[in-house]
Amino acid sequence: CVDSASSLRDMLCMRFALAFAALALFTLPAHAALQVCNKTAKPTRVAVGRFDGTAWISEGWWTLQPSRCETVVPGKLNARYYYLYASDGGAGSWDGSRDFCVAANDKFQIHGRGNCAKAGYDRKGFFSVDTHSKIDFTQILSD
Repeated sequence: CVDSASSLRDMLCMRFALAFAALALFTLPAHAALQVCNKTAKPTRVAVGRFDGTAWISEGWWTLQPSRCETVVPGKLNARYYYLYASDGGAGSWDGSRDFCVAANDKFQIHGRGNCAKAGYDRKGFFSVDTHSKIDFTQILSD
């Protein structure tokens, strides 16, 4: 578009440049967060465990429909590791060796990781998610 002889060409170049800039803005991530995507054929319940800077917290449940994603930690991520537990209610589960407390009801937020049974909660093993210190990360659950 540089050194064009025609004003029509100049105008088209300017429009192309503006359209390209607008497209670039719309392709940027909408917001930073930890998202979980369900790439299975069954609805899946997800809980997240994390350290908030002062205490361990577990939160849940998010129900992810097949081929859908949900934000489980909104905003910029400030830790390298987060922990997830997920289950499709049948034989399928995604778990690990980091114990966190979970509640049976639909929504919960529990501070602390110890004495789950004494506090009336279940204990589940969560798996580690390494975000590589990114401010935005997506974890995929698949068969």
